[in-house]
Amino acid sequence: MKRYASLLALVLVFSMVVLAGCGTTPPAAEKPAEPEVKLPAQVQAIKDAGTLRVGVKADVPNFGLMDAATGEFKGMEIDLAKAIAKRIGLAEDKVKFEAVTAKTRGPLLDNGQIDLVIATFTIKPERKEQWNFSEPYYQDEVGLLVKKSSGITALAGLNGKTIGVAQGATSRDAVQVEADKAGIKVKFLEFATYPEINAALESGRVDAFSVDKSILSGYVTEGSVILPDGFSPQDYGIASKKGTDELTKYINDMLTEMDSNGEKATLLKKWGLN
Repeated sequence: MKRYASLLALVLVFSMVVLAGCGTTPPAAEKPAEPEVKLPAQVQAIKDAGTLRVGVKADVPNFGLMDAATGEFKGMEIDLAKAIAKRIGLAEDKVKFEAVTAKTRGPLLDNGQIDLVIATFTIKPERKEQWNFSEPYYQDEVGLLVKKSSGITALAGLNGKTIGVAQGATSRDAVQVEADKAGIKVKFLEFATYPEINAALESGRVDAFSVDKSILSGYVTEGSVILPDGFSPQDYGIASKKGTDELTKYINDMLTEMDSNGEKATLLKKWGLN
């Protein structure tokens, strides 16, 4: 009986040791919170406002196109604006898109109605004197869209003809330079929007529609064709108000990152722009 009691006591002691050991297992260490990234003051101001206001095109397929029925914007430049918002720390639905044209985008920046313009805005030395521009995110060249039935196959065939261009765009100057080199005379009609120029081409008011080739590609039909001529390379940049150097550097850093990690290439492929 004594021997049994001793054995029972030994078992109880061993059980208590095991239980005590289980109870002292240290809890899993909590993962330390990631330090909050400090944003430049000009970027923080946008985040604090709670909305990123971006001027975009509403009539350029693959870049910025607004669905008339829903009011929704779609295109590569729309996705680029959303990527900037995400990097700042704003949700996609906190991006406010404002439809702009070549004529209105600059004034809207100047008066502070929008923070950025991502709207096939070509970087030019004279424009850099008025606004801040990021590094290029896309390069194109000016082209010409004509009706197949016109029989025009090159710029030379537009001698004495009328070319439709957008108000405030660089296309007119680019075409004029090439026309002078070719020794031909051309006339121009300016329109507020690209659909208006395309309609003028269809109706015969103009003989050609000139703008960057990637933009023209969205207006090609079975009855029209983009001429092989291409001139005046166009670098597109993200514009902001003059003096917003911190914001411009922040965007440039993002574009560099998108280049290196393949995000920009994926974006261009998505919209058929690669």
